[in-house]
Amino acid sequence: MCGIFGIEGAPDAANLTYLGLYAQQHRGQESAGIVSWDGEQLHAERGMGKVAEIFDERKLSELPGGRSIGHTRYSTAGSSVIANAQPIVVMTSMGPLGIVHNGNLVSAMATRHELEAAGSIFQTTSDSEVFLHLMATRPHHEVVESLLRVLGDVRGAYSLLLISREGLIAARDPHGFRPLILGELDGQPCFASETCAFDLLEARPLRELDRGEVVVARGDQIESYRLPPVARASRCVFEHVYFSRPDSEVFSDTVAQSRLEMGARLAREAPVEADVVVPVPDSGLYGALGFSRASRTPIELGLIRNHYIGRTFIEPQQSIRHFGVKVKLNPVRELIAGKRIVLVDDSIVRGTTSRKIVNMVREAGATEVHVRITSPPTAFSCVYGIDTPTRSELIASDHSQEEIRRFIRADSLAYLSLEGVLGSVSGSPDSYCTACWSGDYPVPAESHGEPQAELFPLRLEAAGSRA
Repeated sequence: MCGIFGIEGAPDAANLTYLGLYAQQHRGQESAGIVSWDGEQLHAERGMGKVAEIFDERKLSELPGGRSIGHTRYSTAGSSVIANAQPIVVMTSMGPLGIVHNGNLVSAMATRHELEAAGSIFQTTSDSEVFLHLMATRPHHEVVESLLRVLGDVRGAYSLLLISREGLIAARDPHGFRPLILGELDGQPCFASETCAFDLLEARPLRELDRGEVVVARGDQIESYRLPPVARASRCVFEHVYFSRPDSEVFSDTVAQSRLEMGARLAREAPVEADVVVPVPDSGLYGALGFSRASRTPIELGLIRNHYIGRTFIEPQQSIRHFGVKVKLNPVRELIAGKRIVLVDDSIVRGTTSRKIVNMVREAGATEVHVRITSPPTAFSCVYGIDTPTRSELIASDHSQEEIRRFIRADSLAYLSLEGVLGSVSGSPDSYCTACWSGDYPVPAESHGEPQAELFPLRLEAAGSRA
């Protein structure tokens, strides 16, 4: 789920990277880091917590240079400790390298064991470090050639940025699981997981990297390489359901519009007589708005979220019932009491949080609580970058919809169909990964392949024209 940002050829590259990460803070709050290149060496700063907690003017001033990449982390492979914070920086025979990565490699553990058996010493438990070790074992006088050889052998989801003395390299896996977008700021190339980062910087989004594309930026010049094509695109549709910010454009769709459409389709698929639609903030807001418009049921912000929760909080010694939910959400009783409520959320994972929210709304005086979910039941674990629990912990893996309804104590429960989700986004339905709902994994862990690539030189055009 992590957020990445990079820029090439800007005098204050680290400051711009800081802002690019700040705009993508929603993609990860565990740790963040920035590395810059000043023409002679890499300078790196990493820390645990949010971007604004880690960086200040002094730390940014210690990151000189016109080339920079950054990362904000939500861990899905490797524990949440400073050693696993990114960027990961190493010294190699090709010079210093730094990497940031969004996604999960399904081949990481097997490759790691092979490398360790051959003598590699890993600094982290993150699968992202595998890229660097593989590159170190396959050095080339051009760093991009080494990376291309490596990308031909790894399997899974990756959108990554690599910084070296040669330039800034961006790469997206051949299935296109995670988004990665090319933009330009004052004629200089920049990259981000989401377009909202460009909005903050007043940069211009140019295009999404093609799946399997590797782009090298040197100054205002870019070159594009292509990995061998795969038969199936597998864009993560959960980016539209939950991950991405509503004001971003991802996979050629505005996220807010996709969520509005999901809510509207859910209202048509699972209508219910109710007085008020209440979103579960924040990701349920646009789905609830779409549900409200389509059903002609008023919407009220009946649940308020505390946005100032830090990395840790001290629980009372004498446990408060539902403390974990209460510290994040609180009902507005005047909007809920005596009413039939439709609670709209994006997903149900274990079911325990939904149960607590339903109970909270009932205690606030709701006469009925109907739960509507803008995605299908999450019945399978994701191996491509969503931190879902093991399948045995997913309530939908071995419980029927009626059993889940009884567990969360709702008067009714309905999910948006898979067809409804796929109909809410553009592009062919089979161009999206839906493994967490369908169990159809497009990249099994045992996949293998041969590294190949072709070079297609491009030039970043001046503002006002297309690249």
